[in-house]
Amino acid sequence: MANAKHPVDEVLPASQLILYGLQHVLAMYAGAVAVPLIIAGAAGLTKAQTGFLINADLFTCGIATLLQTLGLWKLGIRIPVIQGVTFAAVTPMIMIAKSVGMEGIYGAVIIGGIFTFLTAPYFSKLLRFFPPVVTGSVITVIGLSLLGVGVDLAAGGTGVPNYGAFKFLAVAAVVLVCILLINKFFKGFIANAAVLLGLIIGFIVAIPLGLVSFSGVGSAAWLHVDTPFFFGMPKFDLGAIISMVLVMLVTMVESTGDFLAIGEIIEKPLGEEDLTRGLRADGFATFLGGILNAFPYTAFAQNVGLVGLTGVRSRYVVATSGVILVLMGLLPKLAMIIASVPNAVIGGAGIAMFSIVAASGIKTLAQVDFKHNRYNIFIVAISIGVGMIPLVSPNFFKYFPSWSQTILHSNITLGAVTAIILNAFFNGGGHEDDIKKELKANSGIDAA
Repeated sequence: MANAKHPVDEVLPASQLILYGLQHVLAMYAGAVAVPLIIAGAAGLTKAQTGFLINADLFTCGIATLLQTLGLWKLGIRIPVIQGVTFAAVTPMIMIAKSVGMEGIYGAVIIGGIFTFLTAPYFSKLLRFFPPVVTGSVITVIGLSLLGVGVDLAAGGTGVPNYGAFKFLAVAAVVLVCILLINKFFKGFIANAAVLLGLIIGFIVAIPLGLVSFSGVGSAAWLHVDTPFFFGMPKFDLGAIISMVLVMLVTMVESTGDFLAIGEIIEKPLGEEDLTRGLRADGFATFLGGILNAFPYTAFAQNVGLVGLTGVRSRYVVATSGVILVLMGLLPKLAMIIASVPNAVIGGAGIAMFSIVAASGIKTLAQVDFKHNRYNIFIVAISIGVGMIPLVSPNFFKYFPSWSQTILHSNITLGAVTAIILNAFFNGGGHEDDIKKELKANSGIDAA
């Protein structure tokens, strides 16, 4: 039948929408709440502020997902893609939080969102500057730099008096081992929720060890609506903005790869206009995140795999996930319980998640031609080496101007700029269609 409805536009019974929608939420939930927990710890936020940050993130995740799946005007790709915070932004946001404060993060996020929205129609022309040798190098730098954050959390968190105490390391090890065992002995839905289950088990183990405090849970409201600019009016720091714009370039590559991968899975070819609508929605959601105390948003790769695993192609399933996320974002008590998760528990999961990010970069680099193109090894080696400078030697750039410190202390910024420049110098621009095929094959920085 020529006019038959494509499965992506099929509206399933309410019970199936809720069940499958909840499954998508569980698959991405750990990654969604991990970023606000990490940023809150790095910025020294109080427990109440951390709870608010989690609520704001979940609420905006839901809005972004609804925008992508249902569409509005020229926004939204209208396929089953769930939105979440990109891990690519974590390291720059930690640096911005320490140097400029939370207001600096949100100023940069707002500009980054506007940049993404405006450049979405032209991004396909820039794809040739982001072949796998560039994206793989950058993703590897992101994973390696984030590992330091995960290790610090596993040891109890930077600044705690008994940093590295055995009970912290033991709890982190329990979480990590549980994630590995669940992936080894289970498949499907349970395996997809391995990180979330590991966090729950670690949380339970931490309670009798005295690492969990439920203070503030009882006094938290049952329902609260997100307050724009909760942490103050945004600050527009040039270094922070440049870092975030580079993050959004990497995120656009990431989202494009995920969009193309989903299009292949659901057997719905995506054109330039589809990709433009999807990237515009990313930009608008990121801009909205800067207003609603949230973060940059992208397609979550683990949910791409879930679409292929379940065979459920309806975009309304993921739209239901968006509704669930919005409702969860309105529940402060739930956020305060999540904020009670000890650093060591988050660190155990973080080591797994961030290592997978690095491994995803290595997987992407495995597709690079090192045999016939000897320049690629220099691009990878130098971009990763330069990207690691702030991690291995924090004082390396201490004599540079103060305005440049945010940029020079961002691993992803240094790694990305170096990889882009070296690739352009050695290889020039690749063919756009070839880059798209490689992106589709290697999509997924956030597959943690």
